[in-house]
Amino acid sequence: MKRIIFMRHGKAEIQKPGLSDYERSLTAKGKSLSHLMTVKLKEKITNPGLLISSPAMRALETALIFAMEYDIKPESILIRSDVYYRFNEKSILNILQSDARKHDSVVFFGHNPSLTNIANFLSGNSVGDIPKSGIVCISLNIKEWKDIKTVTGIPELILFP
Repeated sequence: MKRIIFMRHGKAEIQKPGLSDYERSLTAKGKSLSHLMTVKLKEKITNPGLLISSPAMRALETALIFAMEYDIKPESILIRSDVYYRFNEKSILNILQSDARKHDSVVFFGHNPSLTNIANFLSGNSVGDIPKSGIVCISLNIKEWKDIKTVTGIPELILFP
């Protein structure tokens, strides 16, 4: 059994002149909700597995909040540039078969519409739109990530603020 957890970044500051989209940080509300949602997930899933984040500041901050709550060392978070907006069905398969091959559970911290599109693709369109700080956990009845092409995941848990 394999598991993929998608966590959309929390609410970010609005884009200001001189501040790129990539550099936008979480607001206080974004930090608070990301923490609250992580606490709710931790009540149900004690070992989230490998953490993989977009390098965008708001996603990385969300991953750091998550790591702190789970007592995971921040330096163990894998930062992948292909999780920053170009994240799609093909790129997730590449990541799962390379970086995550030794893990049964993986958490992706990223952005919409990518996270929602992939979660719906894996679950047969049963997840809907993932809101900011939302978490979707999909279980896959497979032994190896390479087998993901032949199965439809089952939404194990959907946590929306």
